Amino acid sequence: MGSEENYVQNCSSKVGIIGAGISGISAAKQLRHYDPLVFEATDSIGGVWKHCSFSSTKLQTPRCDFEFSDYPWAERENASFPSHVEILEYLRGYATHFDVMKYINFNSKVLEIRYLGDDPDHQAQESPGEYGALLKGHPVWEISVQNTQDKTIQWYAFELLVVCIGKYGDIAKMPGFPPNKGKEIFQGKVLHSMDYSKLDQEAATQLLQGKKVAVVGYKKSAIDLAMECAEANQGPNGQPCTMVIRTLHWTVPSYWIWGLPFFLFYSTRASQFLHQRPNISFLRILLCFLLSPMRKGISKFIESYLVWKLPLVKFGLKPDHPFTEDYASCQMAILPENFFSEAEKGKILFRKASKWWFWEGGIEFDDKSRLEADVVLLATGYDGEKKLHSLLPKPFSSLIMDSSGVMPLYRGTIHPLIPNMAFVGYIESISNLHTAELRCKWLARLADQKFKLPSVELMLQQITKELEIMKKTTRFFKRHCISTFSINHSDEICEEMGWKSWRKNTWFSEAFSPYTSQDYQE
Repeated sequence: MGSEENYVQNCSSKVGIIGAGISGISAAKQLRHYDPLVFEATDSIGGVWKHCSFSSTKLQTPRCDFEFSDYPWAERENASFPSHVEILEYLRGYATHFDVMKYINFNSKVLEIRYLGDDPDHQAQESPGEYGALLKGHPVWEISVQNTQDKTIQWYAFELLVVCIGKYGDIAKMPGFPPNKGKEIFQGKVLHSMDYSKLDQEAATQLLQGKKVAVVGYKKSAIDLAMECAEANQGPNGQPCTMVIRTLHWTVPSYWIWGLPFFLFYSTRASQFLHQRPNISFLRILLCFLLSPMRKGISKFIESYLVWKLPLVKFGLKPDHPFTEDYASCQMAILPENFFSEAEKGKILFRKASKWWFWEGGIEFDDKSRLEADVVLLATGYDGEKKLHSLLPKPFSSLIMDSSGVMPLYRGTIHPLIPNMAFVGYIESISNLHTAELRCKWLARLADQKFKLPSVELMLQQITKELEIMKKTTRFFKRHCISTFSINHSDEICEEMGWKSWRKNTWFSEAFSPYTSQDYQE
């Protein structure tokens, strides 16, 4: 535990929060009546928007879909997608307005979490019993926290620990390679997108300008990196950037499809009625089956627009799977402006490959062809599982992910087999801020004992139902994504809190208007 002088049991604070990104500051605001202690490893709030963004990074949704219910954007009707700088300003404004900053301990890195209960192995076993109150009246968890500036370590104890460190950032997911074919034999530079995001504008330009760059990946970070490379290589001496793509995904130029707003297809109660969701009757399941042609038709309708609007066929970028599968797995990406115009100029090239590795001069593919490169940028994601495993003690660390790699969380927040701990930011939808805020409101009321959780057995059953639906909906099932039944998910959360689940003023709005954070004002 360490010496007595560096052990602190903070009796005045029942709640500890790890992380000060969107989820962390939202949790701190909703739980502020407990005077929580928030531990942030860096010197700023914002999470990935501060530490994993590039100069070109923008929000994937319109700003009115990415706002707290009680703190609207100053220019919320602005249809443009705000930059990461604007988002950070918005988050700082929120934290300042609600006096959340006073709870945050910056430069405070959590090194270890310990369980103070008597028998963690028994606690971690599946049982049909009750989960119990979130606040026990005595500490359940203790954490060691290192001040990253003076390297001193202190211990704190809490009744409730809220983990908001997220799945992105901190630990890069690196591809594996055969012997003697890894980055050690490559004579150029290799950077993960996480390392690239730490470069300032001048250093990033120097890295890319006049260089042959390969970007591995085809999700949002990879697309942004390719655009930055293209912009750095304008002019006659500029070199093209090549995107190395293993799996194609649908990309969207804007939130309009054939002149219709995108929300009509997936983000209204009427549109989500077409999709499967948990806890529905046999008749509702039958109706979903009968309506499947309409569901497929909507996907085809969107695909037809994207193929017409974007040169996907010309560049070999048209996916073979339906658009709905990308939406249902939270994989849809919004394209930066001018992405394909740069491709038309030859500044962005594309190479599909299922397997690749390094050679001295660049990248080699499984067909023995080679791509020369001076710089290889890996937009290969983050290892959120490893991040959690490194913090949580056994046996709880082994329960974090199920066999498919998804965190089994009830309401996206409570792990039924881990006591007095909550996780915020591990469930995804079309707007992760809205998703996090509503679950923080639910969590605060649960801590206040305004309602009780179902039994452990019933919570596990509910989680299983959700995961089974996601598995049926998309082949890219790797994350807890509720985008096709997010309104139903919010309905059930509202009902547990004792709120009305239908939040609109009229039947027409209820059926055909999108749901946003503003609908969940208290």
